[in-house]
Amino acid sequence: MEASQKATHDTASSEGTAMYEYELHRIRSAELRRTAQRERLAREVVRARRAARRAQSAGHGTPAAEPHTDRPRRLRLPRAA
Repeated sequence: MEASQKATHDTASSEGTAMYEYELHRIRSAELRRTAQRERLAREVVRARRAARRAQSAGHGTPAAEPHTDRPRRLRLPRAA
């Protein structure tokens, strides 16, 4: 094989490898985006359920819905050694 043919073959090989790596990058990127979207949706569902529970308990006047205001706030100071 002549040097010019070998150089052309090496260039074509590296371009093919680069294209393969680029396709892998695109596939991985799309996969990460789908995963992130699913996680955002899951967080949104959890947030909505929590808000619904709080609204329901606040509407019934249950003790869990009301803050504990009858006792004074305890100071959070570190203990002396």
